[in-house]
Amino acid sequence: MPERYDVVVVGGGVAGLSASVFTARADFQTLVLDAGGSILRRNAHLENVPGFPAGIDARQFLDLLGEQAQRAGAERRLATVETVTHRSDGFTVETDAGERYTSDSVIAATKNETSYLSEIDGVGLIDRGKTFVDTDEHGRTGVDGLYAAGRLAEKPHQAVVCAGHGAEVAVTLLTDDDAPFYHDWVVPEGYFTDRGRDLPPGCEEIDADERRRREERARARLRETLADPHPEPPETHPSLTE
Repeated sequence: MPERYDVVVVGGGVAGLSASVFTARADFQTLVLDAGGSILRRNAHLENVPGFPAGIDARQFLDLLGEQAQRAGAERRLATVETVTHRSDGFTVETDAGERYTSDSVIAATKNETSYLSEIDGVGLIDRGKTFVDTDEHGRTGVDGLYAAGRLAEKPHQAVVCAGHGAEVAVTLLTDDDAPFYHDWVVPEGYFTDRGRDLPPGCEEIDADERRRREERARARLRETLADPHPEPPETHPSLTE
């Protein structure tokens, strides 16, 4: 029997990983199928992402984002998706190695590859020299439960834009699931409860000691990651290696 998930994300670049952080943190069982080769790995130095005033190695940034997705609870597997099919009970995702997974929802987050969606009726494709998936402003396609995020949904080819759109698509998916609006805030102890309010969905209150523990873990992790250069150099454009 195929393994079943709430959400399967096709693509392990910035948009797909960002989406998986939010779905996993909302306790949706999430699988990321990553064929590798994110275009971000071609970037010599990433200099336009908020929070890194001197920039950051693009491969380190992508590795950290992948780690964040896994810490949130998402599973990641190296695999190339060959087909996605849709029936009344959800989606079946099959890889070129013959692995099969079923899910309630799929987020397509590949760069421009759309052939794996060819067996689904109702998916609108747009050909502008490269192929994109036709979506509304929040990443919904014409098929219930199927979303597209990032470059595939015609978003500008910038890491921060694709990351933001991946998060927006994930929150849209959560909203479409009829769950209460998902905030995903970590706030100081008493921020809500001292005002006589229940914690909203996806919110957490932490005391000062826990805040300091989390801050120190975050600083230590970044010191560890950024202490040494990334072992892999930037990848070159495929046309230069042919």
